[in-house]
Amino acid sequence: MIRHVLLSASLMMGAASAARADEVTDTLNSAITAYEDGDIKYALEELDYAKQILSAMKTDALSGFLPDAPEGWSREMDTDMNAGLAMMGGGTGTGADYSKPGEESFSITLMADNPMVGAMAGMLGNASAIGAKIERVGRQKMMVQNDEITGLVDNRILVKAKGGNVEMMLSVLETIDYRALTDFGR
Repeated sequence: MIRHVLLSASLMMGAASAARADEVTDTLNSAITAYEDGDIKYALEELDYAKQILSAMKTDALSGFLPDAPEGWSREMDTDMNAGLAMMGGGTGTGADYSKPGEESFSITLMADNPMVGAMAGMLGNASAIGAKIERVGRQKMMVQNDEITGLVDNRILVKAKGGNVEMMLSVLETIDYRALTDFGR
């Protein structure tokens, strides 16, 4: 019985992904048809829409790397980050706010393939010069300064936690699969 339920759930999730992929294909085919019909304006609208769908899919995939909330905490996803990234050169971003009622809170941000992220490499390499220290989270080096923890994965994915107790944030950051994150978007 349980195997049947898991199989059904798996098939439904696969169908949702396939439906979304079909929406991309349908939209691209519509753009081609519009182009062939000479309707350049509509072809461009369809291409923009296909790009929006693909961007949403990429954001959803990146969001999957955000850690679950620790026991007794809640997590609220940030759904507006990508709009701001467009003004900063593009890329994909996601984030979440973590809170424990009546106690503390902090946020975690993941930002991939944004031109500003590359600039962070130099800063992380000179952490001691700016009064920060380096902590290891698994094999990942993180710069800790005040209540902010910053890491750079594969020189293209920024991981940032801020606003809370450093030890708590480090323990939550330890739950990220950094090896899998390295392959994000490839």
